[in-house]
Amino acid sequence: MSVVIPAYNEEKRIGETLSKTNVYLKKQGYDFEIIVVDDGSSDKTVELVRMYSKEITNLVVLENKNNQGKGYSVREGIFKSSGEIVLFADADFSTPIGELDKLLHWMNNGYQIAIGSRAMPGSQIMLYQAWYRQLMGKSFNKVIQLFLGLDYYDTQCGFKCFRRDAALEVFNTLKSCRFSFDVEVLYIAKLMGLKVKEVPICWYNSAGSKVRLIRDSAKMFLDVLQIRLSCGKPEKQD
Repeated sequence: MSVVIPAYNEEKRIGETLSKTNVYLKKQGYDFEIIVVDDGSSDKTVELVRMYSKEITNLVVLENKNNQGKGYSVREGIFKSSGEIVLFADADFSTPIGELDKLLHWMNNGYQIAIGSRAMPGSQIMLYQAWYRQLMGKSFNKVIQLFLGLDYYDTQCGFKCFRRDAALEVFNTLKSCRFSFDVEVLYIAKLMGLKVKEVPICWYNSAGSKVRLIRDSAKMFLDVLQIRLSCGKPEKQD
C-alpha cells in the first residue's frame, strides 16, 4: 500500500495526518509507505515531515522546487510509489484514513479505481462547507456531466484509490497540473474503459482550503473544456 499526500503550506496539519495514517496502516498488517509531496511550501512543512520520518521509517518526502499544482504533485508521488495499491489523500484528511476500508472492499471485488464521494446517497457529512462552496461544487459537477459525460456525484473528493497498473496508465496520460486534475483522471479512466466505483464516505470540512473561489472556479470550468478537446470523446459502448 502506498499513500500519496500532496502538501502545500501544511505545517499546522501534516503532523496529525502522518501520525493517524501511520497508526492505521500499521494495524492492517500489510507493507506500506507514506509519500508526502511538498509543492514548494514557504512554511515548515518539509522540516516537520523530515522530523516525523525519524519515527516513521517508511515515510519519505519529495520536494517540488516551485509550486507546480496538486495534480503535478500527486502524479510525482504515484510515479515514485511502489505499492500494488495506491491511495492519494488530501493533507488535511477531511476523509478519515479509516474510510480506506470502504474503497478496498471494491478494489478486492474487481474494480481498478475506487473514489470517495461526499455527495452520493449514504455519505456522511460531519461538518459542511459554506453554502457558496457547496453551490460551486454542484455547478461544477453539472458542467462536468454536460461536457464530459462523467456520471459521478462527486469528482473532487481528495480520496481516491488505484491498482498500480491503472494508476500508472492514467497518470502517465494526465496533462492537468492543478485542481481540475481529478476530472481528467476520471475522464481518462473512462476513455480507457477502466472499472471505477464511487463510494460514499464520511467527510469533515476542513478550514484553510487552497481553492480561491472566483479565480479557481473560472479556471476549472475552462479546464473542463480543455480536457474535452485534448482527450477526445469516449467511444459509444454496444
